[in-house]
Amino acid sequence: MSASPAVSVPLRAATPEGAPHAHDVMHWMRPGTLQFQALPPLSLYIHLPWCLRKCPYCDFNSHESRTGADGLPEAQYIDALIADLDASLPLVWGRPVHSIFIGGGTPSLFSPAAVDRLLGDVRARLKLEPGCEITLEANPGTFERHRFRAYRAAGVTRLSVGVQSFNDAHLQALGRVHDRAQAIAALEEAAQAFDTFNLDLMYALPGQNLAGLDADLDQALALAPPHLSVYHLTIEPNTFFAKHPPALPEDDIAYAMLDRITERTAAHGLQRYEVSAYAQDGHRCAHNLNYWQFGDYLGLGAGAHGKLTFAHRVLRQVRFREPRLYMERAMAGNAVAQAEEVGRADLLFEYMLNALRLREGFALAQFSERTGLPVSTIQRPLQEAERKGLIGRALHRVWPTARGLDFLSDLQSLFLPEE
Repeated sequence: MSASPAVSVPLRAATPEGAPHAHDVMHWMRPGTLQFQALPPLSLYIHLPWCLRKCPYCDFNSHESRTGADGLPEAQYIDALIADLDASLPLVWGRPVHSIFIGGGTPSLFSPAAVDRLLGDVRARLKLEPGCEITLEANPGTFERHRFRAYRAAGVTRLSVGVQSFNDAHLQALGRVHDRAQAIAALEEAAQAFDTFNLDLMYALPGQNLAGLDADLDQALALAPPHLSVYHLTIEPNTFFAKHPPALPEDDIAYAMLDRITERTAAHGLQRYEVSAYAQDGHRCAHNLNYWQFGDYLGLGAGAHGKLTFAHRVLRQVRFREPRLYMERAMAGNAVAQAEEVGRADLLFEYMLNALRLREGFALAQFSERTGLPVSTIQRPLQEAERKGLIGRALHRVWPTARGLDFLSDLQSLFLPEE
């Protein structure tokens, strides 16, 4: 699964010329009603949009490579990414990078040499914090022995392996290009090549029952992943499954599956720290944590989203979506299709949409630091959430209860902007 931000606000429609003021730092630094005392951590998201086959459930900006990995415009696309970064540098000048995530699409279609060049060019332009986490998404269907070690040599520190299931029938139903044996081989290689890695699973799959879920968990846990992400299959608009919906398990079975996942992962030393994420101590995903804690991220690549904080406002950006158009616009110095200041009410909701996913919740001081809004702004919805048993509160911290995590959408909706 692509590590893209959990939410973005609606932005002005794209124009062929791109977004005005997209790279004008003085425009975004002008006085405003918000006041940020410090900037949040900055991450970098890099989108590589091609995959071998578009999965029927996927609503990410991914595009089938009709000619396979050999036909990818690797060099041209990396040229465009670096041109995009060069144009964006005034917006992030002097800020160290906390984490990098290379998502897609299927980034592991790109050769280790291409990834090495990309990361080298990034390091030449941005200061990376010591121990900067650099994650690459990988698909077992693109796995070749020793390829993961080459990514490690290129500077990648963490692999995110999109397995989704170890059941060949379920993999076929999901349109995946790998099988069970390839998934196991890829994960075994990831464990040898990296100090930490992430295994992605999905549940509530077409035709899946509790026994089938247990079989997937048996295999996943036998591989001892330090981090496990488990996503409920949902039908998203504008996907093949939206037009041809499969028969999915009933809601009560899906809830029982989630309970089973949480119970069994805990028994294997994986603690649930986010609604869909389980990790051993020391193996939480720093990049995703920055999203959930409402940090900043510069998004590069076709369709990439970004969020950047300035002294008096928060900026959202979206790059041109179609890869060829993105490359053309990036080389011309403006890959940003949409740019907009985030409104005060949207800031409040976006913060809660992210922070309430975390089991530990958030510090009230962080809410003010990351939104520029006083804590009094959220007192009424916090009281309502507490009355409904959806949150717990202490003097300086708020967190979702077990019921709040189970009914997360209901909890988050309490913070929606008033009409």
